[in-house]
Amino acid sequence: MDLADELLRLRVQRRLSYRRLAALSTVSPSQISDLEKRRRRPTREIIAALDQALGAHGRLLASLRTPAPDDVEGELEALEPAQRAAATDVSDGTLDRLERAADAMAMSYATAAPIDLLPRVRRHLRYVDQLLDGRSTLRQRRRLLVAGGWLALLRATLHVDLRQRAAADAHLGTAAALAEQAEHAEIAAWCLETQAWDALTRGDYRRAVDLSREAQAVAPAGGSAIVQATAQEGRAWARLGDQAATRDALRRVEGMAERYPQPEHPEHHYQYDPRKSHSYAATTLAWVGDPGAEQVARDVIAELEAEGARPRRVASARLDLGLALLAGDKPRPEEAAAAARAAIRSGRIVPSNWWRVAEVVAGVDGTGSPEGRELREEAEAAHPHEER
Repeated sequence: MDLADELLRLRVQRRLSYRRLAALSTVSPSQISDLEKRRRRPTREIIAALDQALGAHGRLLASLRTPAPDDVEGELEALEPAQRAAATDVSDGTLDRLERAADAMAMSYATAAPIDLLPRVRRHLRYVDQLLDGRSTLRQRRRLLVAGGWLALLRATLHVDLRQRAAADAHLGTAAALAEQAEHAEIAAWCLETQAWDALTRGDYRRAVDLSREAQAVAPAGGSAIVQATAQEGRAWARLGDQAATRDALRRVEGMAERYPQPEHPEHHYQYDPRKSHSYAATTLAWVGDPGAEQVARDVIAELEAEGARPRRVASARLDLGLALLAGDKPRPEEAAAAARAAIRSGRIVPSNWWRVAEVVAGVDGTGSPEGRELREEAEAAHPHEER
C-alpha cells in the first residue's frame, strides 16, 4: 500500500476529519487532503508528524518511499540517438517512440492524478515543438503534427480537470491548430468534445449541446470521438431536463457501442471502450431523474470494482448513486451521504468534477437530514483549491 492509501486508511479508521487530524499534527487540512489525493509531494517532516498524530508507529514513514527518478528525461534521451543518426532532423524511430509515449500517457490518464501526469505531457509537447523546427519529409511532419495534436489535447484535458481555464483554452487551441494542419478529423472532434465537457461542468448546458453536435459533425464515422460526443450531448440534455432528447442520445450511444470491438487498451482515454456506455447511462439517468438510475449506478460500481482498474470512474459512479438516492418521492439521504462520502474519501475526484459532490451535499442538506452537516464539513475540508 502506498503512502496516500495508508494515510487515508489510518485517518478513516481513527474517525478523524481533516481538521481534527490537522489540530493533532499541526499539518494543515489542505496539505493532508493533497497528500491523500497525490497532489503534493510528501516531506519526511510532514509524514513524521502525521505518523505520530495517527499513532501509526512508523507505518506511515515506512510507506514514504523515495520517489522514483522522473523517467521523462530517460524517455526523451532514448529518442535522440535515432534522431542524430537520421539524414533528417526527425527520424522514423524518433516518431515511433514519441507516438508510443503519447499513447502511454493517454493510457495513464485513467489512474494518474492530473497534477502528476501534467509535467510528463508538458515536456514531451515541448520536445515536439523543437522537432517541428527541424528538417523532415512531408510524411514525417504529418506524424509529428498528429503526435503533437494528441499531446496538446491531453494537456488541455488535464488543465480542464485541474480547473486551470486559461491554460486549458490555450492548449485546446494548439491541438485544434495542429489537427487542422495535419487534416486529422478525429483530433479536431475530440477538441470540440472536450470543450463540451468543460461547458457542461460550468453549467453552460446549451453550449455543451451545441459543441457536442459540432463534434459529431466533424468526427469520422467509426472513430471514438463521435461516440463520446454523443454521450456528452445526452448528459447536457439531461441537465436541461429534456427527457426525450436525453433518451434519444442514450439510444444512439448504445447503438454505436454495440458495433465497437473491445479495444486492445480500453484504458486509453481516446479509444472508446464499449463498456463505458453503462457508466454514461448511470450518470445521464441520474441527472435526468430516471427511477432506474439507482440500479444502473449500483451495477456500474459492481462492474468497475470487479475490474479493479478504474478508481476515478468508481468515484463518479458513487456520486451518480448518491444523486439517484435523493430522487423521487422517498429520498434516502443517509444512503446518499454514505455514497458521496465514499467518493470523497477515495481521493479520486478531480477538481473539474467537484461540482457533482456539491450537488449531492446540497441534496442531502435539502432533506433536512442530520447527515447533511457532517457531509458538508467533510466535503469542504476535502475540496481542492482551484486555479483561475
